[in-house]
Amino acid sequence: MKFISTRGGECVSGARAIVQGIAKDGGLFVPEQFPQVTREELEQMLPQSYAERASFVLSKYLDEYDAEELTRACEQAYSRFEGEDPAPLVKIDAGLYMLELFHGPTCAFKDMALTLLPYLLRKGCDLCGIKETVLILVATSGDTGKAALEGFKDAAGVKIMVFYPDEGVSKMQKLQMATQEGKNVRVVAVRGNFDECQTAVKKIFTSDACKEELLKKGVVLSSANSINFGRLAPQIAYYFSAYLDLVSSGQIDMGAEVNFAVPTGNFGNILAAYYAKRMGLPVGKLICASNKNNVLTDFIRTGVYDKRREFYKTMSPSMDILISSNLERLLFELSGRNALRVQMRMEKLAADGVYELYDEEKEQVRELLWADFCGEDETVETIYEFFEEYQYPMDTHTACAMYAAGNYIAQHEKDAAPMVVVSTASPYKFPQDVMYAITGNDIKDSFKAIKHLNIATAMKVPASLAKLREKPVRFTQVADKDGLYPLALGFAEEK
Repeated sequence: MKFISTRGGECVSGARAIVQGIAKDGGLFVPEQFPQVTREELEQMLPQSYAERASFVLSKYLDEYDAEELTRACEQAYSRFEGEDPAPLVKIDAGLYMLELFHGPTCAFKDMALTLLPYLLRKGCDLCGIKETVLILVATSGDTGKAALEGFKDAAGVKIMVFYPDEGVSKMQKLQMATQEGKNVRVVAVRGNFDECQTAVKKIFTSDACKEELLKKGVVLSSANSINFGRLAPQIAYYFSAYLDLVSSGQIDMGAEVNFAVPTGNFGNILAAYYAKRMGLPVGKLICASNKNNVLTDFIRTGVYDKRREFYKTMSPSMDILISSNLERLLFELSGRNALRVQMRMEKLAADGVYELYDEEKEQVRELLWADFCGEDETVETIYEFFEEYQYPMDTHTACAMYAAGNYIAQHEKDAAPMVVVSTASPYKFPQDVMYAITGNDIKDSFKAIKHLNIATAMKVPASLAKLREKPVRFTQVADKDGLYPLALGFAEEK
């Protein structure tokens, strides 16, 4: 399987796509074609463990990786999760299910990929004959940073540096990153928002001068953001697994369609569902849920992507994004894989802050996606009302998805497909906001909020968060967005 750039300038192996992270022309790597999963193969996957299912899906794309070794890597990665199933599907009500993706080491869905990415990257380096140290640069809106740091800590031949918006993540997310262990990790807060962090990191990746200077020092760049296909690919697997769980539990017949509601910021999570659909999984409608930063909702409804709007800091910070990088991969497919059209739109977005789809592309979007956004008051109300009815606590991002799912169901009574809401983080990652929503109590201290939330919900506190209070803060540096490369270079030079 070869991978090509969405902007047309490159064709590489899967291993090279993962190691490199982003194409030299600034585009994102996509598979040359979508591998298919037959009904017979789906039947064969029914009795498999999650790790076996994930390995099978990944092997469809990464055929140069040894299949048995890939399975062992998946088993090792997902053995770090709490509970027997890394991605359990919970039945809430008739036709309504929650896909819990927060049982990993950092209590967010990013663990589903970032516990496995170190293996994919190390093996990719071996397959490509790369001997240099790999420097991973990550821009994060909260969850990716911690999951990447935890996944790559003390990995041989790898250094990882994470940049996050100083005032754009929750207190718990900031503490998770600031206390990160590992000799090969570095964390820097950036004065600005996530889009500015992401843009600054992308500039480093697409700068020949930066890459040449690092290479002279024996360092090559890679990414752990979802712009890296090695981050995206493992996420495809949990959509297959959720579907198979519905079949094996007798909730649906094989072949019946299922809808998924996904809280969306950078568009990677919902794109993985789209890839699963393109591979043959019977996916119906994809519900794209945004928060107050509703650039994607407007895009899906109108076909116009316009980032020229006010940026809001919300209680769902991982979705506080106005430039959704992974949307470029969907644009590539909507355009009939027209790389020139994608490049022109990305240039127009950078220059003017806006672009518009053609009419036939708008129709494709409406057929595939349905969008809604959830404001701050609606987020609080959704968490409260859902807990009152089902005694099920959810985090702020999942609440946005549940709100959108509820609106879709109310407006599309003829669509009888089951609805799976993708739950992307533990409520304990945002304890103050969830506690306020459920009880009305405004608790300033994160750990007091965790204690009171545990009393109110009886939901088990993840061990990794319970231990945070005892960990020393290691990283306090704050930098301007224009000064990230010198910091990265200095980190690369450290022995």
